[in-house]
Amino acid sequence: MENKKRLVIGITGASGSIFGVTALRILRELPDWETHLVITRSAALTMQTELKEDLGSILALADVVHKEDDIAASISSGSYQTEGMLIAPCSMKTVSGIANGFSDNLLLRAADVTIKERRPLVILPREAPLSAIHLKNLLVLAEIGVIIIPPAPAFYHNPETMEDVIRDIVGRSLKYFGICNESLCKSWEGL
Repeated sequence: MENKKRLVIGITGASGSIFGVTALRILRELPDWETHLVITRSAALTMQTELKEDLGSILALADVVHKEDDIAASISSGSYQTEGMLIAPCSMKTVSGIANGFSDNLLLRAADVTIKERRPLVILPREAPLSAIHLKNLLVLAEIGVIIIPPAPAFYHNPETMEDVIRDIVGRSLKYFGICNESLCKSWEGL
């Protein structure tokens, strides 16, 4: 695994854990990539409600699983080389923690490291409606270069299933790490 590119995947307690799980499934099929997963306690609870699979099978999709409270994990240091971090979904609590430098768990610390090392940080924020506080925190992140992709579906490629919609959103997120293929990145070709 030494020559593999590493990507940190964070899954928080917001609705939409399927986005992070889909990213793990996609990356599992790419032999040049190694995934480092952090799932918050809230995410584990949300997954029980949203997904029809046990947590163990989800954890098995990652190459390395880190505990949320393991603040000394490899991904907590900038000296540990990664290609960046994807947080899918990203709760407003996590958005606030990142925006305000409140790194009280490994997921937040890994995001902080990603920012300070100038690596891509892509988040899929999940909340509706958005309050002024949410928007201010998202603006702070946008101003420092965080890539914010609300998981809003695109319909110009005529998705036929919910899986098509989810894969498109995840595909648009993964392209910021150089991961793009025909089945993931459908671009607008014009009329």
